[in-house]
Amino acid sequence: MPLDTAAIGKACGGGLQTGDQFCGRELERVRTAMASEMPVTVSCTLKAPLFSEVAEEMGAEDRVAFANIRETAGWSAEAAAAGPKMAALLAAAAEPVPSPTSVSFESQGVALVYGRDEVAIEAAQRLADHLDVTVLLSRPGEVAPPRNGEIPVLKGTVRGATGHLGAFSLAIDDTALPLPSSRRVLAFGPARDGATSTCDIVVDLTGGAPLFPAHELRSGYLRADPRDPAAVERVLFEASHLVGTFDKTRFVDFHAELCAHSRSRITGCTRCLDVCPTGAIAPAGDHVAIDPHVCAGCGSCASVCPTGAAAYALPPADALMRRLRTLLAAFHKAGGTAPVLLIHDEAHGAPLIDALARFGDGLPADVLPVPVNEVTQVGPEAIAAALAYGAGGVRFLVRDKPKHDIAALVRNAARFDAVAQALGYGPAEGGAVVSLIETDDPDALGTALSTGARGTPAPVPSGFRPDGEVRGVLRFAVSELHHAAPRPVDRVPLDAGAPFGGLDVKAEACTLCHACVGACPTGALADDPDRPRLTFAESACVQCGLCAATCPEDAIALVPQLDFAAWAAPRRVVKEEEPFDCIACGKPFGTRSTIERVIGRLQDRHWMFAGPAGEQRIKALMMCDTCRVSHVLNQGFDPHTADANRPRTSEDYFRAREG
Repeated sequence: MPLDTAAIGKACGGGLQTGDQFCGRELERVRTAMASEMPVTVSCTLKAPLFSEVAEEMGAEDRVAFANIRETAGWSAEAAAAGPKMAALLAAAAEPVPSPTSVSFESQGVALVYGRDEVAIEAAQRLADHLDVTVLLSRPGEVAPPRNGEIPVLKGTVRGATGHLGAFSLAIDDTALPLPSSRRVLAFGPARDGATSTCDIVVDLTGGAPLFPAHELRSGYLRADPRDPAAVERVLFEASHLVGTFDKTRFVDFHAELCAHSRSRITGCTRCLDVCPTGAIAPAGDHVAIDPHVCAGCGSCASVCPTGAAAYALPPADALMRRLRTLLAAFHKAGGTAPVLLIHDEAHGAPLIDALARFGDGLPADVLPVPVNEVTQVGPEAIAAALAYGAGGVRFLVRDKPKHDIAALVRNAARFDAVAQALGYGPAEGGAVVSLIETDDPDALGTALSTGARGTPAPVPSGFRPDGEVRGVLRFAVSELHHAAPRPVDRVPLDAGAPFGGLDVKAEACTLCHACVGACPTGALADDPDRPRLTFAESACVQCGLCAATCPEDAIALVPQLDFAAWAAPRRVVKEEEPFDCIACGKPFGTRSTIERVIGRLQDRHWMFAGPAGEQRIKALMMCDTCRVSHVLNQGFDPHTADANRPRTSEDYFRAREG
């Protein structure tokens, strides 16, 4: 393959070494480079195991990165023009990415085989040498009794199931024990509902509906069609090896203090609950809780979380954006313009790219592949940053029949395509800036990439370096998207559910009670300790809806939009009123209109506030909380001593009759 060393050197700096057999006769050159205490990027993934072994010998494993420039760039019909692309891939590979943490599963090998007939009993017998097995038969027909009772066989139907490998809990109805007198057909005793079973592993051979959503992603839950012997064999083999301690990546870092799910039992944001395919997320008071043992790592929750409470960890959003920054900056520095990013996963996308390179024309020279753990993890911050950094388009490569639900990804792509079009990033001939390619065919992938329109890149690409929590880098990325835009506009309307927007507050209905301020999880709404005032910062609003749901006057409505002028402006005063000063100490403690309205409704209309005594009580309403307490104590007011409010007794009845 051709190698444009000039373009690569221009973007990657000095230290470029080329060779023909770094994995063979030139391996000593690799050892020398790794002994230099400098970071080393190897442009070969085929022999990565060998180079990793050498790096470990040299104590350089933390300084070595790998980049595939053969299948992704060199093996292409446009290889001669792929110098900037190779430079970009090499530079991006050297960008450090933090390692995620993990969670552990503990399995003692207690297994439940759930079935309907002899297939389940036979499967349990084969697992008995490896696991502690119990059989549960759901609505069994004529099942021959086992020859011995070594393996417990019960009847019952699972009504509900929770848990994961090492911690399953099953709610079972119609539970019954077998009768020892069973002769030709297995018979059972009296049945009862409401039983509970716990186990480490569930082998489901019922052939019915799965016990869990996205069941293929639930660790420890193995399901096969009992009519498919090969599928049953695979399940039994896997189950027999699920004993011991197993580690799993913690895909999402959750920060409960940022969550906008609920306040004071009023529900606000439910975005993550709506998109989680596995049921790993559940409400937990004012926030949600994410079970890392159940989470399958699709990242949809992180891609829709407006506050950054759910943050993807493989890699974190800011680390992915730094890699995009390095990738695009190197591409431009090496002489490339308006590249298209192809975001793909390793399990599906990488084999398609490899097949296209080996048996087709390969990727176009202006298409930069960006591997991620799951395509659905990519949120709006990465899309906005990519365009601000100078990308001419963003394409997401997904399966023709996706493993995870891609509804959230489709919405994010459509939303930011609309934003990009409004800001002038769209292709001159028309077409999408941000879109999905749904295919399992490498030729279809090549056609989609080579014929797709290229967008209008930022005239002067941004170079901001993202760092910090997700919401912060998202706000920064969107602001930079606007600053770098070919044709910037001040306002872009968005669809409902977008994580940006303003508020339409009916000022005449607002009483400045500030209930919305107490509910707002981001500080977008704020009060003023010195005056009756409500202010709003649109850049901090995540459109969670808590303010609108909390407002007792129904005075607030959400307005999904990107108002860049409002983002750049200081806090907007939504409503302000003249304060009411305490008549005793002079301290302002409420709004004049509210106090006067309360007095007007009570004076001469309620027995407590009528007459000379009522005047003193009216004064109490015109005092701050401190002075009011003193005033009531000094007046000695006790509402129970007033004749109009005294409970009536039988003596009052007799007295009235005598009179």
